[in-house]
Amino acid sequence: MPCKGCMERDNVSSGATMEFILLGFSELLHLRVLLFFTFLIVHLVTLAGNMMIFIAVVMEPSRPPMLFFLGQLSAVELCYTLVIVPKALLSLAVGGSPISMLGCATQMHFFVALGGAECFLLAAMAYDRYVAVCQPLRYAALMGEGLCLRLALACALGAFTVALGLTVAVFRLPFCQPCCIDHFFCDVPAVLRLACTQGYAAELALLAACVLLLLLPFLLILASYLCIAVALLGVTSLVGRGKAFSTCISHLAITLLHYGCATFIYIRPKSNYSPARDKVVSLVYTNVTPLMYPLIYSLRNKEIRGILRKMLRKKKIGELG
Repeated sequence: MPCKGCMERDNVSSGATMEFILLGFSELLHLRVLLFFTFLIVHLVTLAGNMMIFIAVVMEPSRPPMLFFLGQLSAVELCYTLVIVPKALLSLAVGGSPISMLGCATQMHFFVALGGAECFLLAAMAYDRYVAVCQPLRYAALMGEGLCLRLALACALGAFTVALGLTVAVFRLPFCQPCCIDHFFCDVPAVLRLACTQGYAAELALLAACVLLLLLPFLLILASYLCIAVALLGVTSLVGRGKAFSTCISHLAITLLHYGCATFIYIRPKSNYSPARDKVVSLVYTNVTPLMYPLIYSLRNKEIRGILRKMLRKKKIGELG
């Protein structure tokens, strides 16, 4: 497929509009229809599941901290899928989708920011579990509504600030190769491959973003669960130990899903980059993982199950009335 809109940076600065082409899954044109409807169904189910949890949390008047963070996480997942999937579906429908330089930068910024906010939220949820297990008598005092709001705001502002710095560093590079992005969205490694400079500024910015958005929250989560593990070793009752562990299992499952894919994509040597393999992993990262979140929490979280049951009962009563 010919790539249009490729030019040197001096042409861009003189007023021309630069354009990229998202190739998507152009090598699988014979499966285009099947892939399109599969992604569409997964996308709609993901939106419905996360919307259901978000509405359930908003409608609950007394929200414990874990439920508050879960509502934030569902909101992030809703935005996350809307940033990536519609353009990917368009790319599948037409066999390659053009995207402007500004559009590509905007998509990259929101993708990184929302992914980073999710990492920070997972760290905040790990701290919540630490307080609940290790300091249960002080839980209500420590995890007040004010602290939860400040943590949620810090997660959003911190992630958006880091993402803005990374996006600016990437798009300051000159793009002089054929501007075909071998991906279904403007992911950082895929866009960096199009740069015609050997400078390391953008790669250092990516490394710094990985440290701040991935490594730092992961270390906080690890520290929280190490403290939880130490506390559980002192619990002699198997019932008490199982109950404490059950409060953490949903969060652990989501953390492993999120960090497994993110680590593979961003924390690895540049020589290991493979467009085909990255697209498959990103497909899991942007479609399957957000779909799993509502399933995991609706099955494992008793507060969510209780709220959903109340919503269903109210709906049945309304229908009967």
